[in-house]
Amino acid sequence: MLRYLPHSLLASLVLSLCSLTLLAQPATAPTPPATTAKDTHKKAEHLIPMRDGVRLHTAVYTPKTCPPGGAPILLQRTPYSVGSYGLDAYPPSVGPTREYASEPWIVAYQDVRGRYLSEGEWEEVRPYVPNKTGTQTDESSDTWDTVDWLVKQVPCNNGKVGMWGISYPGFYALAALIDAHPALKAVSPQAPVTDYYLGDDSYHNGAFLLAHNFSFYVEFPPRGPKPRRPERDAPFDYGTRDGYRFYLEAGSLMDMSRKYGLDKNPYWMQNHEHTTYDAFWKARSIWRHFRNVTPDVLVVGGWYDAEDLAGPLRVFRTLREQSPQTRASLVMGPWTHGAWARSDGTRTGQMEFGQPTGAHYRTQIEHRFFSRTLRGADVPAVPPVTIFETGANRWRTFDTWPLDGSGQKGPALPIRRQAYYLGQGRALATNAPASTDGADEYVSDPANPVPLVGEPAIGMPRDYMASDQAFAAKRPDVLVYRSPVLTEDVTVLGPIGVDLRVATTGTDSDFVVKVLDEAGEGDPQAGKQILVRGEPFRGKFRKSFEAPEPFVPGQPDHIRFDLPDVAHTFRKGHRIVVHVQGSWFPLVDRNPQTFTDIPTAKPEQFVKATHRVYRGSHVTLPVVR
Repeated sequence: MLRYLPHSLLASLVLSLCSLTLLAQPATAPTPPATTAKDTHKKAEHLIPMRDGVRLHTAVYTPKTCPPGGAPILLQRTPYSVGSYGLDAYPPSVGPTREYASEPWIVAYQDVRGRYLSEGEWEEVRPYVPNKTGTQTDESSDTWDTVDWLVKQVPCNNGKVGMWGISYPGFYALAALIDAHPALKAVSPQAPVTDYYLGDDSYHNGAFLLAHNFSFYVEFPPRGPKPRRPERDAPFDYGTRDGYRFYLEAGSLMDMSRKYGLDKNPYWMQNHEHTTYDAFWKARSIWRHFRNVTPDVLVVGGWYDAEDLAGPLRVFRTLREQSPQTRASLVMGPWTHGAWARSDGTRTGQMEFGQPTGAHYRTQIEHRFFSRTLRGADVPAVPPVTIFETGANRWRTFDTWPLDGSGQKGPALPIRRQAYYLGQGRALATNAPASTDGADEYVSDPANPVPLVGEPAIGMPRDYMASDQAFAAKRPDVLVYRSPVLTEDVTVLGPIGVDLRVATTGTDSDFVVKVLDEAGEGDPQAGKQILVRGEPFRGKFRKSFEAPEPFVPGQPDHIRFDLPDVAHTFRKGHRIVVHVQGSWFPLVDRNPQTFTDIPTAKPEQFVKATHRVYRGSHVTLPVVR
């Protein structure tokens, strides 16, 4: 959902990159020339009518030279502005990336209903309406009506349409899959908003993503009833470079809302009016409607996407389960949110990959997908699953994901679910303990939460998921468990299971679990503990995200959840490390450790609590045999 740049601004940042060889296949995308969209395309602007009479502003760029048989249409629908308004205003290039600039594509950008120059009223993740009749609308019907108008009205088109979108535009790409127009042949949802509550932008395991959402909604106010162009507002002034201190001094969520005027922003307030997985969120869980999907689908995500890592994995898994006839492919690379579209992808945070993974994706996966499906190009099909394995720094292809075959058709692949126990002496061991009576404990203080990163930062650094977390290991409120030095590589492919037996002196608490890669002596990264995957879990949701329950102080209880999928090799000579802690601030809001409505918690309800983690608690890694 990040404030993702309009395409006109993004395009100017994308590098002109040479074609690369992917998986022994020849390059299929040309090197982009030094041109602008005005050199290659003619621009038109339209108000396209929807079935209820609302008109949506759409900018259409048509090649100056029409190829024999016509050109395919690429469509993006966005709440973030089509970027360049007016017939004389052109972006540097059009299409998903500059790799499309030297080929004849018709490219259309649309302000979605209720945003910028489009009519109507905007709604956050507008719910899908099944069995629509008459003038009923949703984002699926708006897409259908748009595609129908484009193929009938835009000259030079070949009758085939593709869609792409990153982040929130990815949600609109997902909506296009449901009841799709017959001319819509190819769709690429990239880092799509899929389920705000279940692991995407708003909540992770019941914990609210504070810094990310504040930085978004403070810059994303309601438009008002009438269409208008974007205004150049001054960016929000935090008054400091220390985001940890800024959010700590802001008080409770409601105090922060009033102080910065967000109590007048209904989109921000919806997050605090719906803190459980209630009917509001379920109505917006668009993945529940993926059945009989007819377009080909290319799902794209980044292993270091701090906003929408869960979305692409859920989309692909659901398509395989609920729409098995759909030709769907999954790509997961070593990228932050949307970085595959704009960077060379040679590194993220503390991780280096030894190759330009972003160019690899753009020329050999995305361009191939659209060219084959929409232009009939004679190029190999994109594999069903393409992932980048960090640590080993290599691309791999598979027929399915997850690799253990769970929830999928076809034979299971050689994965062993290996438990690593949080043992005595802070050891991380593969042998179960003889007794589960022992425990480690720490005091969690909401007034002194564990920082997200070890250096000053405003909010949520884009690359924190590849950060060094060794600073946290020195704190008394972080439990650290280390494996012996590995005598061979350990490759982990898939979700990581967490099974904790815990107790607390409070009535609510968060448990943050991080899995890290610690390099050995002599390694350039020696002394660092690089995050591989980490997630919070709000304890009151241990039995249900719909109906929270308090802890009984001092009484042991269980918390079980999954960390999102990884593809990582812990190299020989490294150690596998696990952190357990009670906060991760300001990534997630502070748990007062009192069972209450957290957005309206009073100062006196924020209390210290002692948390215990008992023997037998473990993480389970999907290890390649």
